[in-house]
Amino acid sequence: MQRLRLFRVGLPLVHGFETSSHRKSAIDHVLVEATDADGAVGWGEIATPADPYFCSETTDTAWAVAIRHLIPTVVGADWETPGELERGWSRVRGHEFAKAGFSAAAWDLYARATGRSLAAALGGSRTTVAAGVSLGIEADVDSLLAQVQRHVAAGYARVKLKIAPGWDVAPVRAVRAAHPGLDLHVDANGAYPDTAASADVFRELDRHGLTMIEQPYAPRDFLAHARLQAKLQTPLCLDESVVEIADLQTMLALDAGRVLNIKVSRMGGLTTARRAHDVARDAGIPVWCGGMHEFGVGRAANVALSSLPGFTLPSDVSGSDKYYARDVIVPPVTARAGRVDVPTTPGLGHAVDTDWIADNASQRFDTAAAAV
Repeated sequence: MQRLRLFRVGLPLVHGFETSSHRKSAIDHVLVEATDADGAVGWGEIATPADPYFCSETTDTAWAVAIRHLIPTVVGADWETPGELERGWSRVRGHEFAKAGFSAAAWDLYARATGRSLAAALGGSRTTVAAGVSLGIEADVDSLLAQVQRHVAAGYARVKLKIAPGWDVAPVRAVRAAHPGLDLHVDANGAYPDTAASADVFRELDRHGLTMIEQPYAPRDFLAHARLQAKLQTPLCLDESVVEIADLQTMLALDAGRVLNIKVSRMGGLTTARRAHDVARDAGIPVWCGGMHEFGVGRAANVALSSLPGFTLPSDVSGSDKYYARDVIVPPVTARAGRVDVPTTPGLGHAVDTDWIADNASQRFDTAAAAV
């Protein structure tokens, strides 16, 4: 990579989104533009949360780490595959979201250089992927039911509900009653303590035919998840708990989860995400691709990853219009009858609206300017 540019961009959500930790009405991410010696351009997205609730990273920390520690390892680096480039920042511990943005840009460049779509470069085989939607906590059950109905009517066959202590059994019971055949699962984002009362809640949820219960307990508490899984028929899915391949191996050894949510950002990029897919598939563990409200750049990368054969469950790759009135790519990611087409043109398969991004960025960094 000869030149790197970073753009910090904010987009308002078309509908506010609340989880067990906070509510958000807009998303602030960093876009990475990488240019190689031949003038080819690749794009990645650092899809950090704004606040340290999902993980310890934030948009502010990612911006600082990207400039101070990641850019120096990639500018002028000699590499043939994205994995070789990523080894250059192996000394940087953590900061997976920041790394993921650079990893995606490298994979986009690599796919373009080899004349393949990003999906093909990763080893994907699907031409379309099944998409699900993730719905936040609403003011009341009736409001939630209206949101569920709107997305079911749009063709989405899988709905994930965010839950938190006090907002769990009642909304699930209501949605299941309204949609008996819906592929339904819940996500706690680690909000529940490992107590008998929490176990009682999950045993009640176990009665409602859920596809999975995602991340009920704290990220590092594999033992608590293993104890709970032994009490339930519903598979547990781990998200925040699995950052490295070693975490996945711990999950498998303890039977702490029977489904894996692979998030490109959480796992530090497409290279590790693809390896996690391979490990899970060999172990017979179904996987799906989770999302972090990505703009079109990150969403397109998620679609490409979801084309791999082990992604047997619907992924969080719903159409851009579910979240944003205006995206940063052309055309935006669209879903038809709950499915998203996998691009076949080189790289991400979408044009990035560079001029709009440059005009609307709240922060910018350019290695060419910094070198002057």
